[in-house]
Amino acid sequence: MLLKTYMVLLLFSISAWTQEVVPQRIHYSGGGDWYGNKTTWTNILRRTSRVSAASVAPREVAYRILDPEFSGQPIAYISGHGNIFFSSEEASALRRYLIAGGFLFADDDYGMDRSFRREMKKVFPELQFVELPFSHPIYHIYYQFSQGLPKIHEHAGGPPHGLALFYQGRMVCFYSFNTDISDGCEDAGIHDDPPEVREQALRMAVNILLYALMN
Repeated sequence: MLLKTYMVLLLFSISAWTQEVVPQRIHYSGGGDWYGNKTTWTNILRRTSRVSAASVAPREVAYRILDPEFSGQPIAYISGHGNIFFSSEEASALRRYLIAGGFLFADDDYGMDRSFRREMKKVFPELQFVELPFSHPIYHIYYQFSQGLPKIHEHAGGPPHGLALFYQGRMVCFYSFNTDISDGCEDAGIHDDPPEVREQALRMAVNILLYALMN
């Protein structure tokens, strides 16, 4: 019954979103490699188009937060290995975007955790990241993940963590930590991930995108 409810909500939300969905990669300052994982979104969007009614672009776009085009899409993405930095103007603009209905998917590519958490405190100083229970809809909206995030790369070792920021009850940011969903979604051979691992990463990424559209 719960799964059917998710699907009804999903179909309603997607039908309400009439324009083509174009995920926007955040071009941030600070020296981190914001531009990495070049084939990730091509594969996510191809799979999303195949399994859902969502109208999606063939690939993502890249914007700085202060670019006028930034506020035009429902989902933004940030990843990398190095330092992330938001100016006070960027932090304010990102806050406005998220409060107005935008959604941020942050994927730890191993090395961005400290700076990402620091910069998100500029955006939402009053909020704390919370770990989502495995029963949360983001793990079940289309594909089923009974144990939460799949583990793609070892990185720091230990389990992955699905973290979120909630503003007035709505999730505004999903942060996949210590797994690297983005690497798992890349073309075969780039990271030498076996097919079953890449499949799990792609399925989780599709869930995140569909949840963002429903949310």
